Amino acid sequence: MRIDKNFINNAFSSSADNTSIPVYSPVTGALISQVSSASTDEALAAVDSAAAAQKTWRKLTSIERAGYMHKLADALMARKDAIGEALANESGKSLEDATNEATYAADITRYHAEWARRIEGEIIPSDTPNENLLLQREPIGVVACLIPFNYPVYTLLRKIAPALITGNAVVVRPSNNTPNSAFEIAKAIQDAGIPAGIVNILTMDHATAESVCTHPKVGMITLTGSVGAGRKVLEYSQVNIAKSSLELGGKSPAIIEADADLEKAAQDIVGSKTTNCGQLCTAIERVYVNEAIYDQFVDLLRTKMKERQFGDRAVNPSFMGPLINENARINIHQMVERAIDDGATLELGGYVPEGAGYFYPPTLLTNCRQDMEIVQEEIFGPVLPVLKYSNIDEALELANDHQFGLASVVYTENYRTAMTVANNIEAGEVYINRTPSDPYQGYHAGWKRSGLGGDDGKHGMLDYTQTRLVVLNY
Repeated sequence: MRIDKNFINNAFSSSADNTSIPVYSPVTGALISQVSSASTDEALAAVDSAAAAQKTWRKLTSIERAGYMHKLADALMARKDAIGEALANESGKSLEDATNEATYAADITRYHAEWARRIEGEIIPSDTPNENLLLQREPIGVVACLIPFNYPVYTLLRKIAPALITGNAVVVRPSNNTPNSAFEIAKAIQDAGIPAGIVNILTMDHATAESVCTHPKVGMITLTGSVGAGRKVLEYSQVNIAKSSLELGGKSPAIIEADADLEKAAQDIVGSKTTNCGQLCTAIERVYVNEAIYDQFVDLLRTKMKERQFGDRAVNPSFMGPLINENARINIHQMVERAIDDGATLELGGYVPEGAGYFYPPTLLTNCRQDMEIVQEEIFGPVLPVLKYSNIDEALELANDHQFGLASVVYTENYRTAMTVANNIEAGEVYINRTPSDPYQGYHAGWKRSGLGGDDGKHGMLDYTQTRLVVLNY
């Protein structure tokens, strides 16, 4: 069985009290590893190490920091097979998908390294003669990074890469469901020669995570997670008035117009809903179909979802894999049962399979209403509710009648309709004739309860900075 230790100040160490966190395979339910659970004292020592190391790191030129980051990307690629194997075992992903995630993590690391010569300030005219106003970008200090289970390798680098290039140090808490891949990344950090203390990776319980986030030396907390977790981070941030960057819940609507390429739309939506068993923040979570093609499109969805089999992706990579744990499966199945009790029609799926693992079948629900829980709350699983609309104004009203606003989708061949949706949808992202993919040169930021701040691109990188105004009189 695999045993992992915490990575603090460039060294691996077991917890002083020998406590550990068990990690289970979502494919079999079997125990696959034990990881050290950091004590509060150890976690706070990691923050202190990060704060001390950051004082030197911030004084390096940005191009010197970029050099380390390119070495880190090389090290991630050298270890991508080991990272991929650890991720596949703990998440139920196929080995190919898990290894590709390590490659994408290296890609986003290189992308942010290339901002080295592009982190710009401003020169602002002053109202006073013989005076210049210089607005500088500076690092925040220590950033606490809270990583989700669904794409834990990519998200870890998605957060630490912009933090490092802008001169910060980080303390990372990986998900307790998927920590093994994070410690393989820690080995790459060692290989790259990143100075000690700049990146620290620790597994911990919630109480210890709170002590990290409320440490006086933590100036920013970045989270990808649920709305409930986001509310806890906002509570933590009040202690130090720490900056928060939160990617929270999503409930991406897909609007299907009568003139759309229905075959492509159905294929894309089923792919979005069943990739990683629907455990994706931007996965399609509700489908609004023009009444003129409603029955035709439902038939297409039913056919394509029926073709999607679930099972162990180590046996057949084309299978849809499992949910992350049994609690997730129970919660999703109960949501489906409540939807049916509330009047939805079960077209496909909607049962708990027998046997080992946390599998749940692709599930299609029709005759759904806007006020149903299954339409209003994030499912985070392979369940697709479908609703009908009569015109694009009604579709927009339904899509926007929601607490979340992360991503959105419209399928149409009419550019006027596409631009109407693009200019009126209440979401941080809109995809036209395709499903979400989070390009890392864009800006992944949610509206409403989907979050604060964001990831990726120039704006995601600048979220890890603070400003200093220099008033220069001469």
